[in-house]
Amino acid sequence: MSDAPLGPGLFPIPPMGEQERMVEAILFASAEPVSSAELAKRLPEGCDVAEALAHLRSRYSGRGVHLVRAGEGWAMRTAPDLAWLMHTEQVETRRLSRAAIETLAIIAYHQPVTRAEIEEIRGVTLSRGTIDQLMDLDWIRFGRRRMTPGRPLTYVVTDAFLDHFGLETPRDLPGLKDLRDAGLLDRRGLPGRLDERGDDDNEVDGQTELFED
Repeated sequence: MSDAPLGPGLFPIPPMGEQERMVEAILFASAEPVSSAELAKRLPEGCDVAEALAHLRSRYSGRGVHLVRAGEGWAMRTAPDLAWLMHTEQVETRRLSRAAIETLAIIAYHQPVTRAEIEEIRGVTLSRGTIDQLMDLDWIRFGRRRMTPGRPLTYVVTDAFLDHFGLETPRDLPGLKDLRDAGLLDRRGLPGRLDERGDDDNEVDGQTELFED
């Protein structure tokens, strides 16, 4: 008889090394980040997904591939310092318009944000095509409805957005000073009130609300 502990069912719980291998196999086979809940559904009952992920993340530390978190999901990704090796394999997609870039920035730094709030910050009407382009890229999605008259829909960034830009959570978005130091932001700054707090403050209004859900 096996000495392995029994799970909720009649079968023994796989040893941690085997659980780690199972998680590794699932993540390598998936093109998109996989959530802990989804991993738990696929693994045998009684497995400790969190511990298996911690072991796997430690084992891949310093390797050419890392285990990274993107929002609620986990994925195997090329180590950041080796990303240049992949450049020849990247496919260049259509460029975002300035309107789309500004809209994406507003949503990322102010989410959850309504269409009216985006228009107020930018100072111009938001075209349907701008939202459709960001939706098609799977970089934004509908968030919860605002508890105000009319209960307008809000927009938030997706896990796909975080994964594309190598962020674990929206808290990892760079501050205005970081963007300027990297040469990614001109002196006009970001649109509307995004630039009102100045260069030395990397936090943006709405951060408390942004992370409550």
